[in-house]
Amino acid sequence: MFTQFFGSYLLNKQIVSADNLKKAMELKSSTRVKLGVLAINAGYMTAKQVDAVHKMQATVDKRIGDIAVEMGYLTPEQVTELLSAQKTGCLVLGQTLVDMGCLTNEEFEEALNSYKSEHHLEDEDFSTENEKKAGNVIGSFFKLSKTANADLISEYINILLKNLIRFIGDDFAPINECAVQPTDTAVTQNISGESNFVTSVAGSDKAMIEFASRYAEEQLTENDEYTKDVVSEFLNLNNGLFTVNVSNNSGKELKLSPQQACTADKVAKLKAKYTVKVPVAFSFGNIVFTICEV
Repeated sequence: MFTQFFGSYLLNKQIVSADNLKKAMELKSSTRVKLGVLAINAGYMTAKQVDAVHKMQATVDKRIGDIAVEMGYLTPEQVTELLSAQKTGCLVLGQTLVDMGCLTNEEFEEALNSYKSEHHLEDEDFSTENEKKAGNVIGSFFKLSKTANADLISEYINILLKNLIRFIGDDFAPINECAVQPTDTAVTQNISGESNFVTSVAGSDKAMIEFASRYAEEQLTENDEYTKDVVSEFLNLNNGLFTVNVSNNSGKELKLSPQQACTADKVAKLKAKYTVKVPVAFSFGNIVFTICEV
């Protein structure tokens, strides 16, 4: 999840363009994180030192790790540690953008360190998905401090993003609401009980078809009833996990109504106490999730 918000950070800070981020999301599955990026992330080398090693590698037939050791930037033990360490998604995304020429090593170093500092993140948070820090990142990005039931909404978004990664793919980034493109169709589901919400997922016909195709694990071609049923099933699964978590964590009992397909306009005109939109930009297009307290 922190990887997806790192993409959002790069986009919001205008470090990369939306098109380049989208392309990087598509390409990162085939990217191999290089030793230089690993060393920068670990704080063992600066971007300038990595560039110096790369420059030296152009003149000698040696591995990058051996050159870094010879130049005094790394120890053999650090090289072994870096090459065996788990490669987090942020590093893969950063390496992809460096390979594309969208970022220099120095720009990547500055952006990653700034992102970690802004959200008080440590390296281990990326592999353990620290729940408290994830909640902080979510609350900050979606400005939930001004929202009633902020903790409940944060939990909903946390579960949603995890389910997107698990069932749809990790090639997305949350985006600002003002960047949302018009949507064609939507699927809604009510959550009722001690708190009452209307949740929805909406998108263009093209985006909804690809979203459903990924969830169903079959290629769909039309935004027909079957496609809407598949999207409905994802929403129902997500909301079901949310209600179970709420019951386990706080004892609140919530119930789900049957899902309904409708036009995106109907969701937009819904009268609610407050509305939180969760737009996500996938490589195939934008999908907008909404949770409204009614």
